[in-house]
Order: sequence, then C-alpha cells, then structure tokens
Amino acid sequence: MPVQRRVSLLVGWLGIGLLLGAVGCQLQIAFVDGTPKSPDPARQPGVGPAAPSESQPSSLQQVNYPNTYPGSNTVAAPIPMGPERMPDGAIINPGSLPPGTVNVSPAPSPGMPMPGAPVYGMPTPAMPLPGPGATPGHGPGGPPLPPPGFLPTEKQKTSHPPYVIEPPDILLLNPIRLVPRPPYMVGPFDVLLVRLAQPLPNQPLDGTFTIAPDGTINLGYNYGLVRVGGLTIEEVEKAIRAQLSRSAGLKEPQVAVGLVQYRGIQQTRGQHLVRQDGTIDLGSYGCVHVAGLTLAQAKVAIERHLGPHLLDPEVSVDVLAYNSKVYYVIFDGAGYGMAVYRFPITGNETVLDAVAQIQGLPAVASLRKMWVARPAPPNHPCMQILPVDWLAITQGGVTTTNYQLFPGDRLYVQSDCLIRTDNVLAKIFAPVERILGLGLLAGSVGNVFRSNGNGGNGTGTAFIAPIR
Repeated sequence: MPVQRRVSLLVGWLGIGLLLGAVGCQLQIAFVDGTPKSPDPARQPGVGPAAPSESQPSSLQQVNYPNTYPGSNTVAAPIPMGPERMPDGAIINPGSLPPGTVNVSPAPSPGMPMPGAPVYGMPTPAMPLPGPGATPGHGPGGPPLPPPGFLPTEKQKTSHPPYVIEPPDILLLNPIRLVPRPPYMVGPFDVLLVRLAQPLPNQPLDGTFTIAPDGTINLGYNYGLVRVGGLTIEEVEKAIRAQLSRSAGLKEPQVAVGLVQYRGIQQTRGQHLVRQDGTIDLGSYGCVHVAGLTLAQAKVAIERHLGPHLLDPEVSVDVLAYNSKVYYVIFDGAGYGMAVYRFPITGNETVLDAVAQIQGLPAVASLRKMWVARPAPPNHPCMQILPVDWLAITQGGVTTTNYQLFPGDRLYVQSDCLIRTDNVLAKIFAPVERILGLGLLAGSVGNVFRSNGNGGNGTGTAFIAPIR
C-alpha cells in the first residue's frame, strides 16, 4: 500500500473519531440535562415545581421512564399506610400490608401534577403519621416534620428517621437490672459475699469470693476450699458452715452468704456484633433477633428474651458502631471505569463533606455535572436526581445545592467531556497506530534489504524520498 494512501486512511480515521466523539459528548450532555422537550403541565407556573436552570440548579430534577404517568413528570408520592396500588389505580392485596409500608399512589387525573415525594430522609420506612392529639406536621411526640418537597441543605438540616439496626452494626448493652429467678443455682464466675461472725484470731472472713471454673471457692488457709457449684444460696451457706466446723473447729459458726454478681451480667454487658442472620449473642441466654428494629424495639425484644430467665430484666441499648448506614461518592473515570467510595454516615454530612472525604475532585472531573441520586423504593417508576452547583458551593458559599446526605445517597461526579472524548479516541486509534507503525517498520526493513541487493553500500541504511 503506498505511503500516501496510508496517510490518507489515517487522516480519515481521525476525522471519523472526532465526529463520533463530538456526537457522544452532545448525547451525554442531553442525557444529563434531562430537560423535557415538550410542554409539561407539571412544570408550568402555578401548577408544579419550576424546571431547573443553570442559574438556579437547586430545584429537584426528576427523570421519568418512558410511558410512565402520561401528562406528569414528577415522582409518585409514597403513602404511609393502606392497600398497595399500581400506577393505573388498580389495588393489589387490599388491607394486607403492614403499617409503614411505602406504596405507589394512584395516577393523577390528566393535566394535574402528582404530589411531590418526601425527598427528605430515607424513602423507607415512611415518616410516621401524626398520633392522637398531635398537631398536623408533627410526629407523635417528636420534632416537627418538614413539609413535603423540603430538601435539607447545609443551613437547613433535618433529623434522620429512627435508626434501624442492621448487620454489621455493633450494639452496646448495659444491664440496669438483671435479677435471676429463684431458686438460682450458683456456678463458675459468680461472685459471693461471705461473712463470718466470730472468725479465728487474726483471720477474718468477710469479703467477696469468685467461684472458680471447677465450682469451688477458697476461704483462706485455715478455712479451706468449699465446693458450691450447682447449689442454691441456702445450700451454699450450709456447705460453708460444715466446712468451717471441720477445718477450723468452730462450733455452730454464724455465716451469712449473698450473691453480689452473677455470670449473666458479664454475658450481656459490652459490645455485641449484629451477625449476618440479624441476631446478637447473649451467651447462655441464647440469641435474639434485632435486625430491622429501632433501638427502642431492640430494647423491648432483648428484655422479652431475658424474661424467662430473669425477674423484670432491664437493659439499655445503644449503637457503638454505625456500620450499616453508608453513602457513596462515585467518580466517572472519563472512559476508564469508575471510582466508588463508601463512607459511613453520621447524620450531618453534606455534598461538600462527601467530596472532602476523598481530598477533593480528581483531575478528570467536571465542575458542572454533579448530582445526588437518592434511592427510591424497588420497582419505582422514577428516579430522584438533585443537581449540584459545585462552583456556587465552593466559590460563592451558596448553600442551596449543598444538600444534606442520607443513607443510600449516591453523589455522582461526571467526567469532563473533552477528556472523555480524548480517552475514547485514544482507545480507538491505539490499535490502528500500532498496526500502521508495524506496517511502516516492515516497509522500511524491506527497502533496506532491496537497497543492499541492488548494490547498496551495505551499511544497513536507506534513503527514502520525501512525499510530494
């Protein structure tokens, strides 16, 4: 193949690649923008929320799937209680869903927008309904609930819903009242209080004694060992009297025995990991399932589990490590994959805090294409997209789009269009360049051998005439 044709082919490939890259860039911009091309009654003034713009990117941008809710471009409102409804208004399993289940409300009438989804907090579980005597907009005995459509930001934050325990959280249990049911059989690691009224001279017997693993306690040099494992407190007192009469020669010794601490407290106190099956281990008291419960519900479940073994047990439950609630920061790699970072959420993070966790934006990131993707219930027909104006947050201190993050949120940062196009072209033309380079090398070597065969100087060099 002549050199001129090779160069022309290479230039043609470059032109085609630049054209494809420009088209792909424009398609990407159109997808991210998501502005509806046809008039939408849900975004007309006085009917629904205003469409997002570059000057005011703080409004909620919600993208519909095709053929979903004709005449509306907003997210269906989850209803706290009641039968499950499909988008066409059909009811499935009426009255069979438990309270707090999030469902899809029926489709609105044509031309009317659907109620805005409560984008504050988590989509599930739903916010509680006002209880008896509660004022509208307030939870039963709790703080005021934000109005529908409210987006918490840096200067207007809201409290998270009650924490739901999930694996692999670590719970901290502190026994408040754990009294064993009578008759209690003492065992290893129980602590007994033993008092002798008239001990031997210079050998008092008044203090606490821990039962050894073999079920014995050591009362001293002249008093000896007493086996008390498996005995009740009354039987322990009789065994100690008999031992003192034999070893110390005391006649009718007056002994008082009490239970100071029993081994059950050591098994319940401390840190407890929520295992994969959703249970925590309480030692000899077995396992109790706490996954999916709030702290108040877990306290009741643990006390109820200890009820058959203890008299009116009472424990305090707190979360030592919040391991199950996280948010994600995702960076587009400009044609070379994606970087995903996972961070535990503490309840006070914003978009700026999330970016600060990874020491700022990477070099390929776009400063104008960022958004927060808030998870929706399964099979929900719409996405919840919150555009972020990064330049306004960092350069102007504008808090309108510095949203408060909630568990499950995804902060997505798109890559720069030009860098992405350059990387795509590099991946396309790298094989072509290698093939052409190999062809040019083979042609040069062939010219060298032909020149040597035709009476060349044999130095291995050849002269290639310039292309005209």
